Amino acid sequence: MPALEIRGLRVAFGATEILRGVDLMVEPGETLGVVGESGCGKSMTGLAIMGLLPPGGRVTDGSIMFEGTDLAVASQHQMRQIRGGDIAMVFQDPFTSLNPSMRVADQIAEAIILHRNVGRREAYHLAIKQLESVRVPAPASTARKFPHQLSGGQRQRVMVAMAFACHPKVLIADEPTTALDVTLQAQILALLHDLQEQTGTAVILISHDIGVIGSVADRIAVFYAGKVIEEGPTEDVLKNPAHPYTIGLLASLPGKAERLYSIPGQPPDFKTLAGACSFQERCPCRHVKSDVEPALLSITDRHRAACWLVEEKQ
Repeated sequence: MPALEIRGLRVAFGATEILRGVDLMVEPGETLGVVGESGCGKSMTGLAIMGLLPPGGRVTDGSIMFEGTDLAVASQHQMRQIRGGDIAMVFQDPFTSLNPSMRVADQIAEAIILHRNVGRREAYHLAIKQLESVRVPAPASTARKFPHQLSGGQRQRVMVAMAFACHPKVLIADEPTTALDVTLQAQILALLHDLQEQTGTAVILISHDIGVIGSVADRIAVFYAGKVIEEGPTEDVLKNPAHPYTIGLLASLPGKAERLYSIPGQPPDFKTLAGACSFQERCPCRHVKSDVEPALLSITDRHRAACWLVEEKQ
């Protein structure tokens, strides 16, 4: 049984649809990598799962199933019971995500008190243990500090400690390493993997960097213009990409080429999408059927892509 399953999720701001029928699923203990350019809807999907859509955003259709509960229509009371406990999230910028007026241990303890039904003293000691688990130097001393007294890498470790404090069944990590240098990036990704191994948590890792996703994910879902346009096991997607956009993302990774490749053009305006292939204006393989948006078509049992070229090759 999936840890979390999304079917046909649509999110709109006013009359503009930002998520246009997203289908995603993650199994217990699995890492699902979600990748795409800025503005493609990957972070909005994470916020929809958490019930934290920005003002004006609303779910207009679809379901987000977690242990028999549809989070898309759950009440605020239900979401408060789930959010931070069974489903946790690590945000991109820990400096703005942490409360600047609260000491580190108090912020971790707050989640423990709410979801694990323990007293404040015990929660404080558990918070220090969480800091130990994420390899923060001098955890007892760090526990008494405020966020501004920590480095960027330490703050992100605190966010990871807070996320795992209540043993979540699903963790959404939204660009957790973007603000960090390469060394710290590798450390945080390794830390997430180690904690996942210990807890069996399902992880949804969101990133614009397909290289990062490819190094840690079991499966990959490629987003473009508010939809999943390719998904499958990591090895299949990286070695045999089927959608021209995925091929472009992989070609844009730094390598030995003299010039770095970039996908031509710009992502489409969501207000102007009208049932055609959303990638057609940028596609080097524009198909005669591009006036109609393709559904996800099977390449293998577990590998699918939303491209007419897939149908043509079958």
